[in-house]
Amino acid sequence: MSTAIILFAHGARDPEWARPFERLRDAVAARAPGAQVRLAFLEFMSPDLDGAIAAAVAAGATALDVVPVFMAQGGHLKRDLPRMLDAARARHPALRLTLRGAVGEADAVIEAMARHIAGA
Repeated sequence: MSTAIILFAHGARDPEWARPFERLRDAVAARAPGAQVRLAFLEFMSPDLDGAIAAAVAAGATALDVVPVFMAQGGHLKRDLPRMLDAARARHPALRLTLRGAVGEADAVIEAMARHIAGA
């Protein structure tokens, strides 16, 4: 089984906004050498989620994890993203597609931010 991980971010008009996400993509790829690691954006930036999924499938992915790199579950993750994933499942019925939780809600991420903010 070929695995892909898509880091799904909001997107912004300023291209510099994507730099931390590109660094995150590279860091994840270094820790998951057997997986395709890609970025996708909800709006303003490319690729969008559909394009990233299609590219992963075209490159041989049979299993795909979508990881929202959002701080919390808001309207986009509760309403928009499930609709996008349902459409992707219809277009790629053989793909095992898994949605993971928002990274900002993970205890380890909150602890890392607290250490950074507190200067530890």
